[in-house]
Amino acid sequence: MTKLFVVGTGPGHADLVAPAALKAIKASTDLVAYGLYLDILGEVCDGKKHHDLPLGEEIGRARLALDLAAAGKATALISSGDIGIYAMATLVFELLDRQIQGEERHPEWLDVEIEVVPGVSAMQAGASRVGALLGHDFCTVSLSDLLTPWETIEKRVHAAGSGDFVISFYNPVSKKRDWQLNAARDVLLQYRPASTPVLIGRQLSRPDETITITTLAELDAKDVDMFTMVSVGNSESRHIINGTEQWLYTPRGYKKKL
Repeated sequence: MTKLFVVGTGPGHADLVAPAALKAIKASTDLVAYGLYLDILGEVCDGKKHHDLPLGEEIGRARLALDLAAAGKATALISSGDIGIYAMATLVFELLDRQIQGEERHPEWLDVEIEVVPGVSAMQAGASRVGALLGHDFCTVSLSDLLTPWETIEKRVHAAGSGDFVISFYNPVSKKRDWQLNAARDVLLQYRPASTPVLIGRQLSRPDETITITTLAELDAKDVDMFTMVSVGNSESRHIINGTEQWLYTPRGYKKKL
């Protein structure tokens, strides 16, 4: 049985690529990914057959990876961050599900052994750069309405607001989507103070990383792009400043025990 590794390689820095991910890549002959991810990984990808499909070809990448593995090639389907969070793993299993339901004509896919290798997500990388923003209950919401109707996204933002979750927004802005982040901000302002701290992390752990700490009232889509992750604290999240250092954290409730 041939193996398909479904691999998350973390946010970008080589030190944040898990040993299990490196092992899976080294064990593969064929690598399927958006080309930038392979470029970032560097020499660990040398000597492998690269199958570079552009952004927007996610379904094609998943199909190709399954086809290669079914043909007997040790294959790694690679994504940045955690491949199970808004990434390629779900497509692999959706295609397998469709095959089981008789909606695909690739019975050979079902003979492929799948191993999902997790990676550090953008929200974890961002939170670590500013302290412990994810220290209590949190959730994530993708603001891309390309696959999910805005009405559903808005309902989830309301739920996160009323539940007082720390919330990390993935896919906050793109060239064609420039209003959703501000709309989500306005929803959250109904539930938590305007002074609530917000982390804006761009190109996290990569050479051109930028970290900005602002407030919910000052959050604006014009300061964000498609390479950015936004995390909004809950009503108890704290912004502390010590000289030139500043930190964000969300208390867990130890105050009564201190």
